[in-house]
Amino acid sequence: MTESSAQKLLVGIACLLFTGLSFGQDSIPPADIPTDTLVIRTNQYPIRIIPRGVNLTNPIISFKDTKPLLKRKKRFRVPSFWESKNEFGLQLSEVAFVNWNAGGDNAVSALGKLYFERNYKFRYFQWDNDLELRFGWNAQEGRKWRKTDDAIRFSSTVGYRRDTISSWYYSVKVNFNTQFADGFKYPDRSQPISRFMAPGYLFLGAGTSYIPEWQEFNLYISPLTFKGTFVLDQTLANNGAFGVRKAILDAQGNVLQEGSNLFAELGFLVTHKWEFPVSENIILNHNLSLYTDYLRVFGNVDVDWQLKFDFKVNEFINASILTHLIYDDDILFDRVEAPDGTVIDAGSPRTQFRQQLGIGINYKF
Repeated sequence: MTESSAQKLLVGIACLLFTGLSFGQDSIPPADIPTDTLVIRTNQYPIRIIPRGVNLTNPIISFKDTKPLLKRKKRFRVPSFWESKNEFGLQLSEVAFVNWNAGGDNAVSALGKLYFERNYKFRYFQWDNDLELRFGWNAQEGRKWRKTDDAIRFSSTVGYRRDTISSWYYSVKVNFNTQFADGFKYPDRSQPISRFMAPGYLFLGAGTSYIPEWQEFNLYISPLTFKGTFVLDQTLANNGAFGVRKAILDAQGNVLQEGSNLFAELGFLVTHKWEFPVSENIILNHNLSLYTDYLRVFGNVDVDWQLKFDFKVNEFINASILTHLIYDDDILFDRVEAPDGTVIDAGSPRTQFRQQLGIGINYKF
């Protein structure tokens, strides 16, 4: 190569480098281009002609249009397989008279309720728990207050199914029922006819449950269920209340052998719970329990049936109509005894019925 040719080559390389430095933005190769490749970009010129309809504004930070949060932002929580429900209800009624020609007594009635649910469900396994506490009283001018409602109810059901398509579960169920305060046959307050754990009912059994996904429906069938009736008040137990074995007395009425505190049965149990929306603001709650004993007289069915209509006025106020029917052939009425303690008439079972209408506050938390 001659000297003149070498000079021309050097001049060409210098011109090429000068052009790249003048018109190129950078020469850094992108990540997806091999490192031995040189990238040269041209300059980007500012826009001189703005098309019609384009509005160019300078970004300015302003807090004039900001508003405070009315509700606290919910934080993200890890999804849980537990579902919970808490309810508090209070129903009040009052009547007062001042120089009322038709007559009447001032009275105040109240009914309080607490209800809790804790349910767990994951694929094949389901565990449902609920606890209900109720107590109602009535105070009327000129007499002592009287109890109008009293209940402690607990239920727990464990279920397992073979696949996630089926609505049938193999289940084990526990039910427990009792009351808070003494019960009397008003106006007689000399001797209570029921007390805490007198009676207390315990159901424990195994069977199958039908629990569909699409609604609040639970049908439980148990061919083998233990029912225990507890009477822990010895006076009631000695009298043979609620089916327990009564005390053995001598001729003078002295107790030779205390009455039993437990009456055990083994039988067949069917329970059915259903919460059905009749309309937008009306919900029907149905709770039925049927039990018959294998060991004594099979076919005598003990019935415990609650039917309740809830009428929702708004988020906090609702009204309800409740009917409660009980039949248990171990609970006897109109027992007649002679002054010396001799039983003249042991009594007979009767259908028990209770109806309740109220309006009040219902708060979920």
